[in-house]
Amino acid sequence: MRIIGRATFLVLGAAVSLAPVVALAQGALGANYNEHFEDVDYRDLKKTDTQWVRLFLPMPQLDSGPAINHGAIKTILDVATHGYKTILTLKFPYNRVAFPKADSPTFARDLARLDAVLPLVMGKVDILVIGNEPYIESRPEDWNENFNVYYEALAKRAIAYRAQHCATGCKTRLYMGALNRLDLKPNQNESTERWMAFVKATPEIDGVNIHPHIPTIEASRPFLDFILTRMRPDQKFIVTEFSLIWWWQQNLQGNIPTAFAAKYGAPANAQNWQIIKAALETPFSKTQWDDFLSQSPWFENRKHYLRNQMKAFRDTGRLAVATYGFKQGSSMAVNFGPNSTPWLLNSIFAGRTVKPNPDGSAAFNYAWVDDYKALQKQ
Repeated sequence: MRIIGRATFLVLGAAVSLAPVVALAQGALGANYNEHFEDVDYRDLKKTDTQWVRLFLPMPQLDSGPAINHGAIKTILDVATHGYKTILTLKFPYNRVAFPKADSPTFARDLARLDAVLPLVMGKVDILVIGNEPYIESRPEDWNENFNVYYEALAKRAIAYRAQHCATGCKTRLYMGALNRLDLKPNQNESTERWMAFVKATPEIDGVNIHPHIPTIEASRPFLDFILTRMRPDQKFIVTEFSLIWWWQQNLQGNIPTAFAAKYGAPANAQNWQIIKAALETPFSKTQWDDFLSQSPWFENRKHYLRNQMKAFRDTGRLAVATYGFKQGSSMAVNFGPNSTPWLLNSIFAGRTVKPNPDGSAAFNYAWVDDYKALQKQ
């Protein structure tokens, strides 16, 4: 697809040309690596015609050394120099401890961390997202006024920095993110209402980020209904993560395909999670991994999820960019068992469950790659 680079508007009869505005990009699809900056491989990006790359940065990790030395910062800047569009998400995790007060020393430390990152990325990345998954990276009992004040203060800090240091033609757009499980009514509450009210009332914010990790594609609709009715008409949304992860998880303890068991000598009563675990321990050939998934109706019948979900996002006319899980990361393989969250089934590249290609690059997951490549061209 062609991303709009410049926009011209007619104002009182005169044509006014604006600087490149990423927010006007309509319906782009890119690669999400989450925190796994080490998995970025330009061969993979080239094979799939990818134009957008997203990483997130766990902010507490900055305490171990200068921000410029962090792998996520170094990698996202390198990706940008290679000509790709970039998204960097800033993650502030407090899901295991009490959320800090907005006037506390802990919050001052978070501001210092933010101040260390902004000079490195402002004007260099295309989109900077304030917050990764705030409502997952905190405790429900902390979803109060202070919670919103905290994230609003972080956003205002970024806005002020951009205004002072990157005001004219700055390519870095700001989004608030990301909202999760809006398909569940308890997650549409006073705090998320205020979250959206702040987005709408703040002209320097281009929109909101959502993460529809869902059990069915229909469950993405409440996300769109919630955010689109609470933003300004000129605002867009981004989707830096999305998947059918809860459907995959529901099927982990199901029996493996009979034909697969017979062909590869697996126990007839083996469960799906056991095959995945075996592939993680001793990677399969691409044929064997593809056979396992393609012979499993719970997976094969949803192999066009990526195409169908992107259509739903694009049909709103308000999608700036979405990024999809691109490569099986190391965290996906840890202690895999019957109750694991099988993120690795989302990935475009099966770098952990399938033997590498002869040149050392990762193999495709058969289900996603054709639709992913086609979506780059639409």
